[in-house]
Order: sequence, then structure tokens, then C-alpha cells
Amino acid sequence: YEVENRACDPEGRLAATLLALSGGWAGREVLDVGCGTGFHLPAFAETAARVVGVEPHPDLAALARRRTRRLPTVTVLTGLAESLPLPGASVDVAHARWAYFFGPGCEPGLAELDRVVRRGGVALVVDNDPTRSTFGRWFRGGYPEVDPVAVERFWSRRGWTRAPVDMGWSFDSRSDLEAVVRIELDPATADAVLADHEGTTVDYAVNVWSKRF
Repeated sequence: YEVENRACDPEGRLAATLLALSGGWAGREVLDVGCGTGFHLPAFAETAARVVGVEPHPDLAALARRRTRRLPTVTVLTGLAESLPLPGASVDVAHARWAYFFGPGCEPGLAELDRVVRRGGVALVVDNDPTRSTFGRWFRGGYPEVDPVAVERFWSRRGWTRAPVDMGWSFDSRSDLEAVVRIELDPATADAVLADHEGTTVDYAVNVWSKRF
């Protein structure tokens, strides 16, 4: 996933969208749900007043703590999206990147965002858009059970707004691209798409779902 994070959004389109939708995080308290190894925490910490990463897997949380050990405004907690280890109305910006896949089924986690984001704050969820792009086509092949219409209806009915972003992947090597494809897709789908796709770049569309409180 480190390789994938480095390859994502080479032109900064997703980053710009997140800044625009949130109004920025300078001087604000930021929560990163499902922070993994903490890849995005240092960027938030450059201007935020406080940053909290929450990660359910202890080994990944330990790596995130190691990554941010010299950043005094960053705290990494082990916990679940469904029961965030934070008091109510305690953050201004909540960010979740591929931590709420597919919409239906993530209601408990969204209820927790309703609890912890204070009035005037915003939550941002980055999810795949299976209706567009090369990766979207791959995603449909690997996850045929996902109904994009049902997913969009799920978010919209709960007061979230969709911002489509053409993000892209750009890898340093073909082996990096292949490794990431194989962690994102089942073996048969990965074999098929890699046999058909050349090079080290992939056009990749995502949706940023946002909600203001």
C-alpha cells in the first residue's frame, strides 16, 4: 500500500479537491480514519493544529506511530471506524480514504462521523468510481457484486455530495504496478488486466463524498 499511495494522484487533482471541499485544515483538528501506516498524516500535520490517525490493525498503527514520532501534533490510536476512540464533537475535518468501501454496510462508521465531527466541520470519504476509467473497468471485473447506482443512492440519501475526480496512478516501475494490482484484485482478474495493459500508468477515477455538519 505504500507503493500505491506514492503512485496515486500524480497531478494533485485529488489533493486539490480535498482542500477545496474541506476549506483546508490549517489550524484545524483533523481525523484520518483508517490511516494505515500513516502515509497522509505528515501532510495534514504541516498546517493542522492537531491530527489524529485511527487504524484498526495494531501492526499498521505501530508503523504510523513510528512515521510520525517526531511530529508533536500527531496522535495515532488503534481503533475501529465503528467505534472511534474520540469524544463527541472533537474534530473539524474527518478524512477516510478507501476505508468505507461500497457504501451499504458502512452505516455504523458514518454514524461515528456524525458523532465526532463538530458543527461547522466536514467529512470526506474517497471511494472508487466503477463507472469510469481503466481502473473502474478493472474494479467492475473484480467486484461484480457492487452496484454503482445503489452506492450513489446510499450516499446521497444520507446527505453526502459526490465530487468525481480523475486521479490516476503513475508507478516507478512495471513491477510496482503489478504488485499493487495484485493486492487490489483477485488473482484471475489481476492476471487478465495485467496481460491486457501495458506501461506504468493507469487512468483511475474516484468519487469524493463530502458532508458538512
